[in-house]
Amino acid sequence: MKTLKVNHFELPALALEEVPAWLDSLGEAFQPIDTVNWAEYPYRPEAAFRIVTTQRGFLINYRVKEKSVAAVAPADCGPVWEDSCVEFFSSPTDDGVYYNVECNCVGTILVAAGKDRHERTRAPKEVLESVERWSSLGRENFAERIGETEWEVVLLIPYSVYFQHDVKDAAGMKIRANFYKCGDRLQTPHFLSWNPIGVAQPDFHRPEFFGTLEC
Repeated sequence: MKTLKVNHFELPALALEEVPAWLDSLGEAFQPIDTVNWAEYPYRPEAAFRIVTTQRGFLINYRVKEKSVAAVAPADCGPVWEDSCVEFFSSPTDDGVYYNVECNCVGTILVAAGKDRHERTRAPKEVLESVERWSSLGRENFAERIGETEWEVVLLIPYSVYFQHDVKDAAGMKIRANFYKCGDRLQTPHFLSWNPIGVAQPDFHRPEFFGTLEC
């Protein structure tokens, strides 16, 4: 399983749209989300992430290039995984509970917690609203657009997103995690991961295949 050292920086007073340039100035490199785990879904769009911790929470910058994009989910906690979607799954402790933070290409999100894919508890409204988002494509929904498109998303995820735990600061933590790129209902469905997933059918809810973030 992969291990990634996550750097900590004090986040200055920046608009989220300024974060990619700020991370560039710090020399933060992108990590590819490029593992094709299921041969029946061979399409591999260009997808990558970079993550740092800050005094305000996790700061994640995704960058994607794909041959079509869609942002149909009407609101937070809708089916964002059917759109052009990037995802951060993580376990802050060893009690078996993991969180999924899923975000489509216009910053519409889904956050839930639980021990498996079937019994998930959706995050309360105040948790969803605490996640700050920016997208290079804007924030308005749209139907699928065919044609190669590049897009970026920045998420500032407060530690309180771990709403079933009491996490005030990630410093010194080893967080088990995986990152994904998917698009279940796009013209070309795909299911990519940062860390490989060793099961027969597409399933991102597999914490046994999480890598490690050393914060």
